Amino acid sequence: MNLSFYTAAVGAHSMQERINIISNNLANINTDGYKSVNAGFVDLLYNKYYRAATRDPETGCGTRIEKTDIDFRQNSFVPTGNPYDYAIVGDGFFAVYDNSNGNVYYTRNGQFSLSNYSNEGNMFFLVNDQGHIVLDDNFGLLYVDPNDPNQKINIGVFDFNNKQGILLIGNNLYEATEQQGEPFFNENALVRPGMLEMSNVDLALEMSRVIEAQRAYQLSLRMLSTSDEIEQTINNLRG
Repeated sequence: MNLSFYTAAVGAHSMQERINIISNNLANINTDGYKSVNAGFVDLLYNKYYRAATRDPETGCGTRIEKTDIDFRQNSFVPTGNPYDYAIVGDGFFAVYDNSNGNVYYTRNGQFSLSNYSNEGNMFFLVNDQGHIVLDDNFGLLYVDPNDPNQKINIGVFDFNNKQGILLIGNNLYEATEQQGEPFFNENALVRPGMLEMSNVDLALEMSRVIEAQRAYQLSLRMLSTSDEIEQTINNLRG
C-alpha cells in the first residue's frame, strides 16, 4: 500500500507542476517574443510482483517532470511604428548586457528604447525593458544617435547549436549554460525594425493541456483517497 500512496502523491505533484507551467504560458500569451514551454515526463522505477514467476508482472512508481522543452518556433509579426522595436526573422536571439552584474542574457523580445547612460551628448544606449544594454554583432555596447537618420544600427543576432539546454530566468530572458556551447553570430537571421514578434502560445492547445492535467491530478487524488480507505480497512481487520 505504501507504493500506491507514493505513486499517487508523485503523480499529483507532477500534474501540479505541469499546471503551473501551462498557467505561465497562458499568462504570457500577449508577451512579445515569448516562447511556450512544455513539460517532459519520465517513468520512475518499476517493481516486480513475483520474482519467481516466468513472466513477472511489473508495476510502476509513477512519473516525474524530467525537463521543460521550449518551443522556439517563430510566430507572426505585428507593426508598432516604433523605430527601435525589432523582430528577428529566423533563428537566434538578441544579446543584452546587464550592467549591474556584468552578465549577458538573450531574448527574442525586441521591444527596445533609448537610454542616455553614457552622458555623452547625443549618444544613447539601446536598452530593453529591464534597462539591459543591447549588444551589436561583435558583442559590443550598441550606441545610437537619434539625430542621425542614416545611422546603421548593427544589432547582433546570436544562436547556439543546442538551444534546448538554455535557461529561462524570467522577464523573457534566457541565460546560456555549458550545454549550449559558445554563441555564434547568425548571419542568416534578418532583423526587421518597427516590428515585434508575437508570442507563440497556442491558446487552444494550452487549454486542452489544462484539461488533461486537471483530470490526471484528480485521478491521482482519487487514487490517494482510495489507498487511504484500503489501509484503514486493513488496520480495522487487524484490530
